Amino acid sequence: MNLDVRFALTVIILTSTAVWLHMREDYEVLPPRRPFSALPRQLGDWHGTDVPISSEVLDVLGRGDFLSRTYRDNSRALPNVDLFIAYFPSQRTGDTIHSPEHCLPGAGWSPLESSKVTLALPGRSPFPANRYLVARGEDRLLVLYWYWAHNRAVASEYWAKFYLVADAIRLNRSDGAMIRVTTPVGRESVGTAQSRLVAVAGELVPVINAYVPP
Repeated sequence: MNLDVRFALTVIILTSTAVWLHMREDYEVLPPRRPFSALPRQLGDWHGTDVPISSEVLDVLGRGDFLSRTYRDNSRALPNVDLFIAYFPSQRTGDTIHSPEHCLPGAGWSPLESSKVTLALPGRSPFPANRYLVARGEDRLLVLYWYWAHNRAVASEYWAKFYLVADAIRLNRSDGAMIRVTTPVGRESVGTAQSRLVAVAGELVPVINAYVPP
């Protein structure tokens, strides 16, 4: 799709979503959930260490619950996997999910490859995720991310916005999350790096509904 057309569609979708959610004045359902601070630091063979999020970044993200954590395998033989989750209990007041597609270039990472992959993880049907290979200088980073809301995973930002409006009408809820896992890519293949990300995601997904309500 032409970039100008994609940009126009994005503006239309985001504007329509904001207008619609602002117009909804009835009571919004805010389901109970566990905070990300309670998310297990041990996920299978991976142990996590929290990474502080600066106040400047939190100001940009808006109101929500956010987790930045670095996981290392117990043997410490493998490169680390970084997990970032952003959860917004309500997206009616302008606080919405930020796509890594826009954030990564702002942090100096240039895209090398972009594609969709299907993740087949324990306890749920296969779902699509975005896969980005990015570079900054000589460093390379592999990124997988997807949008998660109401026990539904989608890769497309457009579909995430569509379901946001649909669920606001159907369920009177506008909560949702973005889940991102990243790992450095050294001299190994991209496939090997992706296996590392899938291993951590496979431990995360079965427990995520406690933190991002279904």
